[in-house]
Amino acid sequence: MRQEPLAFRMRPEHIDEIIGQKHLVAPGKIISRMVQAERLASMILYGPPGTGKTSMAFALAKSLNLPVKILNAVTDKKKDMEIVVAEAKMNGQTVLILDEVHRLDKAKQDFLLPHLESNLLTLIGCTTSNPYHSINPAIRSRCHLFELYPLTGDDVKKAIKRAIEDKDKGLGKYDVDMSPQALEHFAGSANGDMRAALNGVELAIFSTPENDQGQIVIGRETAEECMQKKSFSHDKDGDAHYDVLSAFQKSIRGSDVNAALHYLGRLIEAGDLDSIARRMIVTAYEDIGLANPQAGPRAVAAVQAAERLGFPEARIPLSVAIVELALSPKSNTAYAALDAALSDIRKGKTGSIPAHIKDAHYAGAKSLGRGLNYKYPHHHDSGWVKQQYLPDSIKNKHYYQPKETGKFEQALKQVYENIQKH
Repeated sequence: MRQEPLAFRMRPEHIDEIIGQKHLVAPGKIISRMVQAERLASMILYGPPGTGKTSMAFALAKSLNLPVKILNAVTDKKKDMEIVVAEAKMNGQTVLILDEVHRLDKAKQDFLLPHLESNLLTLIGCTTSNPYHSINPAIRSRCHLFELYPLTGDDVKKAIKRAIEDKDKGLGKYDVDMSPQALEHFAGSANGDMRAALNGVELAIFSTPENDQGQIVIGRETAEECMQKKSFSHDKDGDAHYDVLSAFQKSIRGSDVNAALHYLGRLIEAGDLDSIARRMIVTAYEDIGLANPQAGPRAVAAVQAAERLGFPEARIPLSVAIVELALSPKSNTAYAALDAALSDIRKGKTGSIPAHIKDAHYAGAKSLGRGLNYKYPHHHDSGWVKQQYLPDSIKNKHYYQPKETGKFEQALKQVYENIQKH
């Protein structure tokens, strides 16, 4: 006989049973207030896998004794939604829990909208994607948006203990002796994913024979075997991926070498060498720039070495480059100066090129006044000579604003300031 997975059976039936997410369900918080007022509104629950989105939705409906239907926006058809609406018309307000809500197509969306407007259906959409990026505005504007956070290790331990002790829905009918080390490993290896932890616990208990005393003894070795490696959830096309990339680049920019290495590790675990390479190189030029001009070429060299080596050895040149980038002095003056120049150009602030620096390498150029009075800098001992290069309308414009964050740019600053004095 088929039995639902432990994580499914242990779904809470009241918001008081929800583990974690205190920012939403603790007394006085928004979802708790909805239940207390018996005014459940349509909402989108979003967050990483295993944080309890569908479980929370189910608990909300049960807390208010409302009829509930669970559908999937990908696999269930419009016809399935029509059946839910027909039942709602007979039974009254119904909660529709819609997994993968970001995949809702236009036909299904258009069908649901009037029933959300009339409050016949209360939609609780669940997704791992950021709704501001992935949910159609027509649905999003009719829903509250609530983010669920990864569960802490203590949260996961609490869920495991509850599942082991529960005789009705859990594994309480088994005599389980789980060591503290095993419990710690299940909780830590799940990486905040309660589903992964409970799946591992269930596998451990069902695959471990009883000892002579009728006990199922679960030690750390068994936990490691059943969890294999840490459950690192990383979708290269998901919003969380771009959050990691953003944190990676900002940690380098902020000179936090430990954080930079942590996020590099996440990207390595995801096997995403392309994104690592792109962010490393752009950071070397964007955030370090003239403060350490060799950081750029060395970042490129590290990427080339990593690409030739492949994982796992690729991590070695990458680590060297990241430590240098994070601890290098920082300067964005070069690209900031270019962006300022581009801004003027796009606003039409250009003007005519001074005649003395226009191209004079063709017959008749001199008769047009091209190149006349041009001063060749190399004919002067300093290698520099005062003359106008910018158009008249912006001849006094200063785009480059040097810093003193590295010896190289300190030297450039001195040259720049000497030129400006003349």
